[in-house]
Amino acid sequence: MSVGAKATAPGGRGDRPADAGPGPEAASTVQGLPSDDVFTSLDTSARGLSATEARTRLDRYGANELPRSGRTRVWRQLGSQFTDLFAMVLIVASGITFVAYTLEQPRDVGTLQLAFAILGVVVLNAGIGFAQEYSAERTAESLQAMVPHTCRALRDGERLELPVRELVPGDVVVMEAGDAVSADCRVVEAHELSVNNAPLTGESNAVGRTAEPVSAGPLLEARNCLFMGTDVVAGSGRAVVFATGAETEFGKIYRLAAAAPRQKTPLQLQVASMARRVAGAALAIGALMFAVRLPTGEPLVPLFVFALGVMVALVPEGLPATLSVSLAIGVRRMARRHALVKQLLAVEALGSTTVICTDKTGTLTQAEMTVARVWADGLVHPVTGVGYAPVGEVDAPAAVRELLRVAGLCCNARLVPPTDLRRWRVLGDTTEGALLVAAAKAGVDLDAAEVATPRVTEFPFDSERKLMTTVHRGGAGHHAYAKGAPSELLARCTAIAWEGERRPLTEETRAAVVAASDELAAQGLRVLAVAWREVSGPRPTQAEAESGLTLLGLVGMLDPPRPEVTDAVRACRRAGIRIVMVTGDHPLTAEAVARRVGIVLGPTPVVVTGAQLDTLDEDALDALLAESSELLLCRVSPEHKMRVVTAFQRRGEVVAVTGDGANDAPALKHADIGVAMGASGTDVAREAASMVLLDDSFASIATAVRLGRTVYQNIRKFLIYLFSHNIGELVPILAATFAGFPLVPISAVQILAIDLGSDVLPALALGAEPPEPDVMDRPPRSRREPLFSRAVVGRILFLGGIQALGVCAVFFWHIHSAGIPFDDFTEDNPVYREAITMVQAGIVISQFFNAQAVRTDRESVLKVGLLSNPALLAAGFLGIALMAAISYLPVLQAVFNTAPLAAGDWALLAGLGVLPLLADEARKGWLRHHRAEARKGVNR
Repeated sequence: MSVGAKATAPGGRGDRPADAGPGPEAASTVQGLPSDDVFTSLDTSARGLSATEARTRLDRYGANELPRSGRTRVWRQLGSQFTDLFAMVLIVASGITFVAYTLEQPRDVGTLQLAFAILGVVVLNAGIGFAQEYSAERTAESLQAMVPHTCRALRDGERLELPVRELVPGDVVVMEAGDAVSADCRVVEAHELSVNNAPLTGESNAVGRTAEPVSAGPLLEARNCLFMGTDVVAGSGRAVVFATGAETEFGKIYRLAAAAPRQKTPLQLQVASMARRVAGAALAIGALMFAVRLPTGEPLVPLFVFALGVMVALVPEGLPATLSVSLAIGVRRMARRHALVKQLLAVEALGSTTVICTDKTGTLTQAEMTVARVWADGLVHPVTGVGYAPVGEVDAPAAVRELLRVAGLCCNARLVPPTDLRRWRVLGDTTEGALLVAAAKAGVDLDAAEVATPRVTEFPFDSERKLMTTVHRGGAGHHAYAKGAPSELLARCTAIAWEGERRPLTEETRAAVVAASDELAAQGLRVLAVAWREVSGPRPTQAEAESGLTLLGLVGMLDPPRPEVTDAVRACRRAGIRIVMVTGDHPLTAEAVARRVGIVLGPTPVVVTGAQLDTLDEDALDALLAESSELLLCRVSPEHKMRVVTAFQRRGEVVAVTGDGANDAPALKHADIGVAMGASGTDVAREAASMVLLDDSFASIATAVRLGRTVYQNIRKFLIYLFSHNIGELVPILAATFAGFPLVPISAVQILAIDLGSDVLPALALGAEPPEPDVMDRPPRSRREPLFSRAVVGRILFLGGIQALGVCAVFFWHIHSAGIPFDDFTEDNPVYREAITMVQAGIVISQFFNAQAVRTDRESVLKVGLLSNPALLAAGFLGIALMAAISYLPVLQAVFNTAPLAAGDWALLAGLGVLPLLADEARKGWLRHHRAEARKGVNR
């Protein structure tokens, strides 16, 4: 079944007629009915539905598929690129400039060029943003759905393979080990049937299913029901479908996730705030300039265009494109590390994360049970290797070979070798799969053992005995092999195998076995005991087969952590990120895994269950989250997980949530950044997440945080770069106005030429700067920290002030050198044209050096390397080349009213232009010295 397939609106078949017959409401009753009555309740039979009835119900209930999330139409997606505040301000500015052009007498072609240039910037920004988002969305849609496309069902008594979407309530499905469950069903026939409910409950252990009626209670806890999205791991059986599509438990979680609002990222909020402030400031200063220069007697239209130029000088036209490309670079870098980012802004959000709420099964662990310890003869034998690949060793294998042979023969699972598309896997119970792998590691040939000692009888596992026993024919007699819970099996043993001999099981020895079992359990291992005995014949009674046993030893297994997780957790801790495990698994198992991967380091972590969370009000929950540095939340439901995420956000935290199951989807969507697993994750989880880890590696989280922080650093770098030269453009205009000079030192067309020709490409190159070495040694920034922090504003003023002083000095020096009174200057005056050319060139050259200065916060740019970002150098030289063309080419001289500069002019401008770089290097040196002195004081 494909989650992405076409379906009815979320909520399923709410318009189903009253006489529709069996349907989702049957779920509340079928669990308490005997098998025969289930057929009657769902208006079907043991032969299944007829083809005609199946078609009727398909029309009535709809296809068995989940509703597709609404995809934004392409034209709307493109149109949204024109609705951010920067785009709207520029569109208005372009429109006003067109109006100004029509009112001018005579009309100035430069005004028309300015209008088209501003509009071109808007279109360019929109195209870049749309292309990046559209590409990421299409890539996300290419991920495969997790639910199977076909299933086996009975129609008119005949077993057929049907498309999953054609299943309807009343269908009788046939289930075997390895099958995925395609709808919610009531079991009517079970043969050692067990399922893995991890996608719904988060628990990795297989749970048995029965065909017997069970008492009323939560549907997910009904042992006679199967649920969409889960897997059959052992046995076989038949079941009757009672809910399909959005009405399944899987579908209900999907709807819960769809209802959860998508949170805006910190960068979205800050860019919106910055856009409002910059737009307001630009309009206010433009109006002020118009008012200040109005008494000079200038014509209104040119004066209005001048004020508009001031406004354009303050609006960073290249910021939207630069922001989109910087985020896109982060997306591409993460894609190379197998992380698919569905939303550009999610990259930065992950970089500002302060809390990660992580699932356990499949996220921190491999979701593959593995034998880690074998206890026999009073000794523990470690087992190397993880997962289902039979690669690894058992310490002193000869001592445990018989134990693992017996355990392997007492199994119904089987190992499936890898293919081109899939790795080693197990068909059947994952615990039994771990035993088969351990036997292979010890050198046991189970195929040969099955031939030598074929099975003749079996007493299946049940939850009351907590045992499984098989009877085998071997040599001249028959043997019973048993495995199960140590407490249950030990009570049935009278002897123990010790150093190749059969010894009586004394109280002292029994106590030693119990102590060994407790020690293995304390390590977070799931412990099984293995025993055997001779029986009288091929058909012994269960009482005979499971009494008077000889204990062979104990096996301890676990769902192993992913090998890369420990380093990833350590990196996140170093970065000041708090990690909270949120799982549906048992508290002891959760704590054991948390200790192995480094989430828990202290002796007493706070462990809270879902039932305990239900007793906490909002104030108590806030206090718990604030006080507990090492917190494990176990046995939690999807509602609990989302409540915890909301509580963290209420405290001002930026929350990332990882998960792979459908039960994780609501929290994934509600979080600031949802991270789903791509390979093992459910389609519902991938749909809800902002980012998908294609390789399921938790280590990608740490990498993503590092890249996200780098994106934010680079955004700040090009903000400093963009806004610092705005000061260099604005201050000369203000200085000329208050000095009484009748003309502007730089025109609106010149300003736009700087913004487009000398700003955008270097800013894009700054967005591609690699991470600084200490990026993961800094604490997360506060969610409330503004994009224009005190440090950023201070650096803008510092670098922009130096540029402004330089160009002001050049302008007035050149004007005064002519010896002409201010009032005698006209726009055609050669000295004036040379002066404004020097102002424009001075800003361009100083920005070339300024770009090198802002590449680092504290480190010297010489240490980073002046040539280490060739794209930045190329963009800077291109801007200078464009400036030279504006100065020397007659066609551009006519557009910008410029004049050719002499070599001495360029030398003077280069000397002034390098001042921002030198001054910033001095500032960085002082910071490093001050930091070193502070460290010395601490060390003393």
